[in-house]
Amino acid sequence: MNTLAAINLPLGPLMIDIAGTELTALDRQRLCHPLVGGLILFARNYADPQQLESLCAEIHGLRQPPLPIAVDHEGGRVQRFRAGFTHVPPMRALGEWWDSEPQAALAATRAIGYLLAAELRARGVDLSFTPVLDLDYGGSEVIGNRAFHRQPQAVRELAGALIEGLHQAGMIACGKHFPGHGYVAADSHVAIPRDERSLDALAEDMAPYRGLALDGVMPAHVIYPAVDHQPAGFSARWLKILRDELAFDGVIFSDDLSMEGASVAGDIVARAEAAWAAGCDMLLVCNAPDAVGDLLARWQPAQDSQRFWRSSQRIARLLPQHPALDWTQLAENAAYRSGQQAIASLVSLTSLA
Repeated sequence: MNTLAAINLPLGPLMIDIAGTELTALDRQRLCHPLVGGLILFARNYADPQQLESLCAEIHGLRQPPLPIAVDHEGGRVQRFRAGFTHVPPMRALGEWWDSEPQAALAATRAIGYLLAAELRARGVDLSFTPVLDLDYGGSEVIGNRAFHRQPQAVRELAGALIEGLHQAGMIACGKHFPGHGYVAADSHVAIPRDERSLDALAEDMAPYRGLALDGVMPAHVIYPAVDHQPAGFSARWLKILRDELAFDGVIFSDDLSMEGASVAGDIVARAEAAWAAGCDMLLVCNAPDAVGDLLARWQPAQDSQRFWRSSQRIARLLPQHPALDWTQLAENAAYRSGQQAIASLVSLTSLA
């Protein structure tokens, strides 16, 4: 499909990735496919800030409306772009600050949210999959210091401050991993975690999702057998709880369908069908180019259905609603400088601890 044919093409339900730092002919073809509605970048796609900015501009120019460009850029060990970007500390550090000086920690978190979003947007990236809303039970290696805190109230307040900063810079917020990935030790990238707790016991984990201004939510590849035998992202019951009981009307992203935690649904087409049938709007397929090709060739959701268009309209809301600051403008921006100062203070506190 050429660029002209991609004008006014609705955003489809698949978010895919690319192999390198430049687009290939195959990348362009796949990104213009009607089932594709977004792109996620990884560290392998990054060489330097200028390269990233050029890559994002080319991706945005492929079709109209432009494809939302996403990244996992939380801070700490989950920050795909490093050289040329500010190093954001792990969110647990903000939770530890909150224990002693909650108002100072909230102000710092808000400022860091702005900085994180402003830097990404200045280079053309539209959204980061953040904040992590999982509770820090201390036993999950995959979550670990990515979580703000053990207490739901602390998580809600700190995540709310981060979201305010993201929104101020024109970036959406995506909470993860619903209803909670912090209790189980197993890593859903390489295992199929099971959380045996009851729905009542899980209410504490879901508490941070109530009342936050979230634009997106990513369910966990975790099975909660007391509620459903399917992982949350494949569970119509869990997604109905999210939609109805938590009144969420934003984009529901599947977690990466190539992860081991998604294998219970079958091959890549079966996984996509299961996530779509459960109620996910956008399905991520990462680090599996052959699976992307298979999915584009064999999966056939009805593109003229009310469901397809409703999800497409939600996905369109991921695109920023106001222009980003140019990178050269950031240093003169008061909110951005506050973010730099907040990180410096946090690093100093951490070093003294």
